[in-house]
Amino acid sequence: MTWARKVIILDEPTNHLGARQSKEVLDVIRTAKARGLGVIFISHTLPHVLEVTDRVVVLRLGRVIREAPTSEFDAESLLGTITGLLTSSGG
Repeated sequence: MTWARKVIILDEPTNHLGARQSKEVLDVIRTAKARGLGVIFISHTLPHVLEVTDRVVVLRLGRVIREAPTSEFDAESLLGTITGLLTSSGG
């Protein structure tokens, strides 16, 4: 992280990691954010997404399906948005 100046991009950084290693990665994300770096965190591990992000952008087939503050999601609504079972209007 010391080499990053403005933004870091992490694509599935906790995939295939154990709980301790995942926590370390999430701590790095928190530290980067605290230092003012932009963090793009791409993940299908929804609890991690909800834990360390400020904003969620859901893409499907190359299109933005929904973009909103993380606070507008819980695990169920985020999964529903990702799968298409829940629309941005709530149903």
